[in-house]
Amino acid sequence: MKIIIGLFMILLLNIDCSSQKRTYTNPVMSGFYPDPSVCRVGDDYYLVNSTFAYFPGLPIFHSKNLVNWKNIGHILDRPEQLDLEGAITSGGLYAPAIHFHNGLFYVTCTNTSGKGNFVVTAKNPAGPWSNPVYLPEVNGIDPSLIFDADGKSYIVYNSVAPDEKPLYEGHRTIRINEFDAEHLKVISDNKVIVNGGVDFSKKPIWIEGPHIYKIDKWYYLMAAEGGTAEDHSEVIFRSTNIMGPYTAYENNPILTQRHLDPARKNAITSTGHADLIQTQNGDWWAVFLGCRPYKPYEDGFYNTGRETFMTPVKWKNGWPIINPDFEEVQHFYTHPFPDLASDEPNYYSGNFSLTDEFNDSTLNPDWIFLRTPKEKWFNLEESKLKIKLRPETCSGLSNPSLIARRQQHAIGTASASMEFKPEAENEKAGLLAFQNEDHFYYMCKSVEAGNSVIQLYKSNPDAENDMELIASEKIGEKKNADEVQFKIDADEDKYTFSYKAGNEDWKVLMKDADGKFISTDIPRDFCGGIFAMYCTSLGKTSENEAVFNWFSYTGNDEIYRKK
Repeated sequence: MKIIIGLFMILLLNIDCSSQKRTYTNPVMSGFYPDPSVCRVGDDYYLVNSTFAYFPGLPIFHSKNLVNWKNIGHILDRPEQLDLEGAITSGGLYAPAIHFHNGLFYVTCTNTSGKGNFVVTAKNPAGPWSNPVYLPEVNGIDPSLIFDADGKSYIVYNSVAPDEKPLYEGHRTIRINEFDAEHLKVISDNKVIVNGGVDFSKKPIWIEGPHIYKIDKWYYLMAAEGGTAEDHSEVIFRSTNIMGPYTAYENNPILTQRHLDPARKNAITSTGHADLIQTQNGDWWAVFLGCRPYKPYEDGFYNTGRETFMTPVKWKNGWPIINPDFEEVQHFYTHPFPDLASDEPNYYSGNFSLTDEFNDSTLNPDWIFLRTPKEKWFNLEESKLKIKLRPETCSGLSNPSLIARRQQHAIGTASASMEFKPEAENEKAGLLAFQNEDHFYYMCKSVEAGNSVIQLYKSNPDAENDMELIASEKIGEKKNADEVQFKIDADEDKYTFSYKAGNEDWKVLMKDADGKFISTDIPRDFCGGIFAMYCTSLGKTSENEAVFNWFSYTGNDEIYRKK
């Protein structure tokens, strides 16, 4: 498959023209790539993120410099590894953590829609990875490993309140067990090492996403606190014994944006769920999730989801400080580029455009499915992507005929060329803007009273087939109308839906549809928006298929910056 990538020169070079100093722009992973975890092996860096109910599960990225990342595969890419049937969009896989020890990569994670916490291993980070080994003794979420210098290993995680009797909403603990890294099993009872959070008297909520680092004589326990929305933060504790007791840093949190003016320009919010990494040069960095709400900060609306940001880390009096030189997490060209190799192209940050012409035998690894495909319902043939119509729908909890990419910019365009001859009114194929089962727009080609039509639906659980028709136009008489191009233009909280039938010019089907309807809403949604090629026969059997000739995506953060 050929992927054509276009990058704006200023972003390709990552140059701040005012100072000629090489810098980078945040987020380093745009679009919904939350809960980052990173490890280093020699001069190579590997990053993983949560994927919830999307398949394949847990993408793994490689970089030489912590800024420019390349997708090298997925941790869980086989149906026997991951069954997401019945999972809501924000269910499934939460908070992976990646480590390397004695020639083996380990990833721990939680399947909230399955059997809970598990560990997988691989000798090659690009795979294949083992089938999950589940850890029933780990009662909680967000597991992470630490391999100590004495040869022992431990697993640390978020768990229930002591005696499973929470004293307030959001009362959780951080617990630790000894772990047998050779046989992949827990070998001790758990111990509570943090109860509630930094200051129990203030009733801290949702202590989670823990990692332990051994640095000199200290064990540092770092975790998120405050929930994953605007009150999110990162806090840190330390002890000379891995089993505690742990002392909280007196100047916690070491990262948050909750105290800042919500109307500030280019706001980045909800920062937390971090991981630390030291380079081969001795420098320290942190990756963490954050969000980019619309300007001005309108009740936290954003469609790109929770993204991966990165800042330098400085140590002060024996404690790490994330984003040490700024109060606000910086968006554009402020932080110096890491003193590392930088010859890789950047496919995930800043402005870029891409076109997939489907001229390979496999899909690009950035394409994702909603839940686990149980059958082969698509084919790549003759530089075309053929998708079968099936009864499953995107409003259900099974695997629909849907192939998607993340929306990675507040201002961007997704478009596709499709050939499709509908034979019945229930047969539909087109382009989807999707947040979850109850929040999506669907622009499709179908047939109505014997006429070919372009339709725009808005999800509505109370309507027939869980969606209501909000716009429709006949195209049956147009020349060469079997081929249709679709285009969705996102402009912050407004989405415009257009189509081009045959040799006709582009025509707007609906302008400025409400984008907030498909925005991320914590705690309802942990995922960001996607654009998808989607075909369905709405609960009935069909032998029909749609043929996609290409898919294109363009995003522009520079326009967003100037607004």
